[in-house]
Amino acid sequence: MAAYLQWRRFVFFDKELVKEPAGSDGAGPGPGPGSGATRPLSLPPGITVCDSGRGSLVFGDMEGQIWFLPRSLQLTGFQAYKLRVTHLYQLKQHNILASVGEDEEGINPLVKVWNLEKRDGGNPLCTRIFPAIPGSEPTVVSCLTVHENLNFMAIGFTDGSVTLNKGDITRDRHSKTQILHKGSYPVTGLAFRQAGKTTHLFVVTTENVQSYTLSGKDYPRIELDTHGCGLRCSALSDPSQDLQFIVAGDECVYLYQPDERGPCFAFEGHKLIAHWFRGYLVIVSRDRKISPKSEFTSRDSQSSDKQILNIYDLCNKFIAYSSVFEDVVDVLAEWGSLYVLTRDGRVHVLQEKDTQTKLEMLFKKNLFEMAINLAKSQHLDSDGLAQIFMQYGDHLYSKGNHDGAVQQYIRTIGKLEPSYVIRKFLDAQRIHNLTAYLQTLHRQSLANADHTTLLLNCYTKLKDSSKLEEFIKTKSESEVHFDVETAIKVLRQAGYYSHALYLAENHAHHEWYLKVQLEDIKNYQEALQYIGKLPFEQAESNMKRYGKILMHHVPEQTTQLLKVLCTDYRLHTDAAAEMEGPGYRANSEEFIPIFANNPRELKAFLEHMTEVQADSSQGVYDTLLELRLQNWAHEKDPQVKEKLHAEALSLLKSGHFSSVFDKALVLCQMHDFQDGVLYLYEQGKLFQQIMHYHMQHEQYRQVIAVCERHGEQEPTLWEQALSYFARKEEDCKEYVAAVLKHIESKNLMPPLLVVQTLAHNSTATLSVIKDYLVQKLQKQSQQIEKDELRVQRYREETTRIRQEIQDLKTSPKIFQKTKCSICTSPLELPSVHFLCGHSFHQHCFESYSESDADCPTCLPENRKVMDMIRAQEQKRDLHDQFQHQLKYSNDSFSVIADYFGRGVFNKLTLLTDPPVSRVGTSLEAGLQRDLLMHSKRGT
Repeated sequence: MAAYLQWRRFVFFDKELVKEPAGSDGAGPGPGPGSGATRPLSLPPGITVCDSGRGSLVFGDMEGQIWFLPRSLQLTGFQAYKLRVTHLYQLKQHNILASVGEDEEGINPLVKVWNLEKRDGGNPLCTRIFPAIPGSEPTVVSCLTVHENLNFMAIGFTDGSVTLNKGDITRDRHSKTQILHKGSYPVTGLAFRQAGKTTHLFVVTTENVQSYTLSGKDYPRIELDTHGCGLRCSALSDPSQDLQFIVAGDECVYLYQPDERGPCFAFEGHKLIAHWFRGYLVIVSRDRKISPKSEFTSRDSQSSDKQILNIYDLCNKFIAYSSVFEDVVDVLAEWGSLYVLTRDGRVHVLQEKDTQTKLEMLFKKNLFEMAINLAKSQHLDSDGLAQIFMQYGDHLYSKGNHDGAVQQYIRTIGKLEPSYVIRKFLDAQRIHNLTAYLQTLHRQSLANADHTTLLLNCYTKLKDSSKLEEFIKTKSESEVHFDVETAIKVLRQAGYYSHALYLAENHAHHEWYLKVQLEDIKNYQEALQYIGKLPFEQAESNMKRYGKILMHHVPEQTTQLLKVLCTDYRLHTDAAAEMEGPGYRANSEEFIPIFANNPRELKAFLEHMTEVQADSSQGVYDTLLELRLQNWAHEKDPQVKEKLHAEALSLLKSGHFSSVFDKALVLCQMHDFQDGVLYLYEQGKLFQQIMHYHMQHEQYRQVIAVCERHGEQEPTLWEQALSYFARKEEDCKEYVAAVLKHIESKNLMPPLLVVQTLAHNSTATLSVIKDYLVQKLQKQSQQIEKDELRVQRYREETTRIRQEIQDLKTSPKIFQKTKCSICTSPLELPSVHFLCGHSFHQHCFESYSESDADCPTCLPENRKVMDMIRAQEQKRDLHDQFQHQLKYSNDSFSVIADYFGRGVFNKLTLLTDPPVSRVGTSLEAGLQRDLLMHSKRGT
């Protein structure tokens, strides 16, 4: 039971007296002073009953008239009964009015149902009339209610009975009347409650409360209480109070569900009227207590004591309005306001203040909790609620209640800027309050990196390890409400390395895990093992980043991991993949800088790579070669040095340096690795460099050996060797003789040049070149004799050919051939004869000849001659070819003579076949072709 004496009182309603409009187009009820109203609105006298709905206030009077007061305040009415109107019920969802009144003296009340949308002679249409009393015993109607679905009408009587009219209440033939309830006490209130498809009827008398289930069979009844109430002291709440039935007794106000009693409120005073209005309970009462039964004895006996109208907010437990009235007839709700009718015919309007005004009134009194509850009940949006929470928090903060203030600020999260709250608690040095706020901010996933930093700093300053662990040790990634990277940074700065490691490992921040292990804890072994468990890409990148540090502290383990990473890297957890194809493989060349100060480990790594992975990158072989050359150059032990020498030379001969010949050569020269240099010279066909090397070291026999080995590929080596020995003042007759012998056999140099070369050597005598000169002169003499014989033969041949040409020009040609040159059959006319001496049958000639002017037998040979002439013509301008042959030929004079003989230095005129009609010219052309053919045979 809630005692209302503890409830605070407010003035959340404005009271005004309704005045008559200035004209027919007046405003709504309750006009302000400036609306043109002149005097208070006065209702007709003798009003006995009131109701409201469908945009009008409805009144019934002692004269049998029903009056309507619309919002325009233009009062209209009609004669509904001959004597009086006792009860009215205006439906809210239909424009239907049900009334009870009397048309004749005595106790014979009539029920009339009016359709206000239809007219009958200017008055509303009465669709149904029937007597209220079902039996013959006279009794007075005490209350009336109608269901909004128009299928139920309940009438209560003073003898304790209740009749239920079921069916269409607007028509006689579709409705059925039955007595639902009989009792000993007058019925003071009725109300229908619809919940889904279930319909209940509440019945209250002066002594009890009960409910009927109308949707069930036989209408089961439940007695809810043994306390009743007077007339007009019951009402049905709205859904905000779960459609409870309200019974206002003198001691308490009770709320009922269809099957049980709900809460009650101890509102003192004799209750006269109870009404429900938009979440408020409106009660009119007076302090002087009288029995409810007196309501049925004599209304006139009631005194004109002051009556108190209270408007209760049952949800928020306060009195929204309280005022004193004289002789209240009824309280009606329409157009969003309350209208209070008094016995003097005046109408007072109570207009509820807007929510913001009510909140401001509560703020002034620092009633923030009540303001919050009010805002929630008024369905204020989240922004408005957040503003109230902020003001409440500010109030508590100013009072020094930091714990309470932070709870209110927490309720503003998502609406109020967090920095507003954070600054307050930073200034007040209330770290634990700030921690609570930041925790909630993170739980709602509204924190940024700065908030995470601040919260972790609060934990570390408070030394609250348990809270810190609770904050960071979430079960899953979806439960993380903070920026993990920021948290790791803060924990590192505060020295909470184990917590930072936990976060980094759990949330796969591998770089941060390694930073903490290597830079803070210096646990290199753990860091290396962690890298070995990472996916390939991350293991590769982290080894590139931290490889030097790890190599410095744990070189052997680091080298081993690099070997695996660059050959066949697999995750330990991926057992299935381990049985399948090859693993991942990094580029070993990229890890060479890691071994900057660890040559021994570098050598082991590179040798492993070349053994396991023959197709390693060129950089691996280059580095290994350089490393082996360095070791060889600095080694003092002869045996070890020899071994290192063999390893370096073996690596050079492995065939992996063909593409980087220059680099390998530079490395060998830098470390004075002569065998390697000579090998590379030979591989690169740098025979001149090999020769110069042996010359520099005065290795005469090696000079001769180089010439013998590579002289065929580069003949100038013998010339250089001769020049070299010629410059030597030592006795080098043996080597000079060997060189001259080869020069003479290959005819590499003219004799005069040989003599001039050896003239520079003071020790070289004529006896050294005697044999060379004698042999050279003998060969030249033999060549001269051969050339003279060839010249004589060419002259004779030329003379013979010229004679033939002359004979063809001056003497007749006798054709004596008796057989065809093609078929070898005896010649028969017609036949074809050529100057070359060949004869053909005409049909053989036509079958085999390609041209009428060419002999089929001589044509192939003539064509070759013609092609040679054309080739000579094309090659006459090939100067590059001529210069090349002239430079590299053993006998330059013969090259010149050959080109001279080809006519390169003469202008050649090529004769082509003339037209057939020109016989004389054709004969000359034939003679020229014969001359060319004979010259070809002579060669």
